[in-house]
Amino acid sequence: MKRLFGGGHAEDETNYPVQHSEEEWRQKLSPAAFNVLRKHGTERAGTSPFNQEKRQGAFVCAGCGQKLFESAAKYESGTGWPSFYTPLEGAVGTGEDRSLFMTRTEVHCSRCGGHLGHVFPDGPRPTGQRYCMNGVAMGFEPET
Repeated sequence: MKRLFGGGHAEDETNYPVQHSEEEWRQKLSPAAFNVLRKHGTERAGTSPFNQEKRQGAFVCAGCGQKLFESAAKYESGTGWPSFYTPLEGAVGTGEDRSLFMTRTEVHCSRCGGHLGHVFPDGPRPTGQRYCMNGVAMGFEPET
């Protein structure tokens, strides 16, 4: 079941496997990561170092460490945010975001519920999807 919450974002009424109080999240995350992951903020376009990340590995949730995207699914979308054409199976969930006077599909971590970004139907083959993610909401684990 989905419900709208502050600012017009949809949130799953599911209890996520990883949960913390707001204060615990504030202590665990940087202010920028807290704003995006827990308050559904957006980092400024072009500011993520992950825009330039070219190594093999996995992009993980900055909130709980769950693997979200393999580097092979990353591509340059020209939007200023790290973009991927597919997530790892079961790694993300989606909901309706009605903020900013439009309806978009919000993407969140399936393990902790942290807001990651949005998905749009204008990506490359093979999926046609563009998972436009906030770099501050992720970490990177290089392949060893």
